[in-house]
Amino acid sequence: MKRRNFLKTTSAAAASAMVIPTVVPSSVFGKSAPSNKIQIGQIGCGRIARGHDLPGTMRWDVSRVIAVSDVDKNRMLDGKKFVENFYARKENSDNAIEVKMYDDYKEMLLNPAIDAVIISTPDHWHSQPAIEACLAGKDIYLQKPTSLTITEGRLLSDIARRQGTILQLGTQQRSSEQFRIAAELVRNGRIGKLHTVKVGLPGDPAGPEAGPEPIPDNLNYDMWLGSTPYVYYTEMGVHPKEGYDRPGWLRREQFGAGMITGWGQHHFDSAAWGMDTEFTGPVSLEAVAEFPKSGLWDVHGDFMVKAEYENGITMYTSGGFPNGIRYEGSDGWIFVSRGNYQATASDPVSQERSSRALNASDPEILKSVIGEDEIHLYRSEEQHKNWLDCIISRKEPISPAEIGHRTCSVCLLSHIAMKLPRKLYWDPVVERFLNDEEANAMLSRPQRAPYGTNYIRI
Repeated sequence: MKRRNFLKTTSAAAASAMVIPTVVPSSVFGKSAPSNKIQIGQIGCGRIARGHDLPGTMRWDVSRVIAVSDVDKNRMLDGKKFVENFYARKENSDNAIEVKMYDDYKEMLLNPAIDAVIISTPDHWHSQPAIEACLAGKDIYLQKPTSLTITEGRLLSDIARRQGTILQLGTQQRSSEQFRIAAELVRNGRIGKLHTVKVGLPGDPAGPEAGPEPIPDNLNYDMWLGSTPYVYYTEMGVHPKEGYDRPGWLRREQFGAGMITGWGQHHFDSAAWGMDTEFTGPVSLEAVAEFPKSGLWDVHGDFMVKAEYENGITMYTSGGFPNGIRYEGSDGWIFVSRGNYQATASDPVSQERSSRALNASDPEILKSVIGEDEIHLYRSEEQHKNWLDCIISRKEPISPAEIGHRTCSVCLLSHIAMKLPRKLYWDPVVERFLNDEEANAMLSRPQRAPYGTNYIRI
């Protein structure tokens, strides 16, 4: 019996005394024995992996990272050392673990010893490895955004559901207490009837010109580009050759959409929690946005998006609002933000403007107690821990694939609205624009073979 089957079918195994599991029981070596841990492979060893996902996962004893993969061999080697040094310190042993390296994550997915993977890659490399991991029977922690197209996001969510994958999105605000409290207060009518939501989300600056540079020997640049069109290599447009500062690809539309997806999925996810729109989407959108006229970086700058929902709520998103979510109702308002929290040191958080994590028009609103018969939302101690707990229990995690897709869709719809100078009408059931083929053509992107979800055998 494979370890994964052991985790998923413990009740069936227990029912038969004749079954001899290949996983050694915890009673033999103790509950922290390596054979009893969730074996994890890390895909992508860059900034968010080192600063957030690996530390967030390895701190919990139920897991053990045993493999790393990256198209940049230097980063992959750094990732191996990062993991091995962590366990050496934790277990006070220089030989605590030997982490296996994979140049191609597809080879990692073939390893039956790996139960789950963490995907901390650039945005254009989210959907494909996630879908392939689902098909390989691995559980997944996936960094946001879920996808760069609504077509890919729908495909991923459907396959994750079909495969029974425990897929957790890296929208860790759901595990921050203030966001749950704010959403519960709104959902239980503490500010009256909710009518308006204002989401504060900054744009990105334009950048300088950057010409072609030689491709580093340690970087598989063709694979790094993936399904996107071939463009010349320049360090400013990829990631630093040394160190782990904020990478330049974040500000290139070819590989992302800017802050509307970079942080938008966090805030739209939190907003939907309070709006009770987690499994639907807006019915209309319109937007204005500034885009750079020159330079390598070409994602949006200042912008405003207006999205209307069938339940009568209007959501405005702009960098002109404080970074966070403000719920406005007939009887008051609630504002929630990360406060001083930063996932990584280079997160674009203005400490001065975001120091108040939870506020309200009347302080008494925040003291209100949610009764037993009222709406209580999902509680999670920490995003990675919740994922690990759900791998064992097979319960749905706090940020599952479908909610991730719906939230990411709001980001992508907003981005499409920035590009088209008219009001767009969206059907969230069939996930198509009404009578607008130009807009519908933007629900997917061309894919460069052999990379992309179009080339996966499903």
